[in-house]
Amino acid sequence: MKKKSTVKLLAVAVLLTGAMLLSACSHSDNAANESDNAPQNNVTPPADSPNTNTGTNQGNAGNAGDASNSAGDASGGASGNGANQPSGNTGGGTSGNTSEPSGADGQTSAAIKAMLELAKDGKVKGIPFAADKGLIDDVEKDWGKSDKTDFAGKGLYATYAKKHAVIGFNKGSQIFDVRSDAPELRTLTLKQIEAALGKADQVTKNGTDTIYAYEANKTFELRFIIPADTGKVDHISVYAPADTINNMAG
Repeated sequence: MKKKSTVKLLAVAVLLTGAMLLSACSHSDNAANESDNAPQNNVTPPADSPNTNTGTNQGNAGNAGDASNSAGDASGGASGNGANQPSGNTGGGTSGNTSEPSGADGQTSAAIKAMLELAKDGKVKGIPFAADKGLIDDVEKDWGKSDKTDFAGKGLYATYAKKHAVIGFNKGSQIFDVRSDAPELRTLTLKQIEAALGKADQVTKNGTDTIYAYEANKTFELRFIIPADTGKVDHISVYAPADTINNMAG
């Protein structure tokens, strides 16, 4: 009887031991499965995590930076192109041409103004003798006898054709008029004269010639003589009105 009881106890013990082993194995497998199914570190955090938008924000920031750079490039390009455009097209091109004379017109204007400056000393360009201060005797000593001498107006006029000069003097031999018909003078028009000097102080007629007189100072006048048939200067004259009187007359 005791042997049978002992065998039964051993059998029960074996069964219990096997059951416990099976239970332990089951728990181990479940733990392994739970471990396999646990969230990994590289899985995106839940939406309410403070770091949820970090990656997205960085991406957006990068995109925003690219957009900003693109906008900057576009702005810089437009600015650069604008800066490279000619600056004078809108206002300087036409107004510059109208406000300033061209090179040739500027030289002509300067030459006419220089005539008025010389006239203040009684002189004409290319002629070394001055009205008011000079004598016809000085002219003859330097240039010799004139081609001809004519009485006209209020005095005598000695013509030196090769010098393009006519010298007017009174009976006391004092020069009161120095005239020049140099070739460069004969191309001048009234429009050019007025552009340089303005309107004449006095305009008179002598036959078909018109005389435009500009006061250089209290002693001298600069005169431009323009025939009607040409419309251009025939000659100029630096004239001293007070010297037309013969101060040596008794």
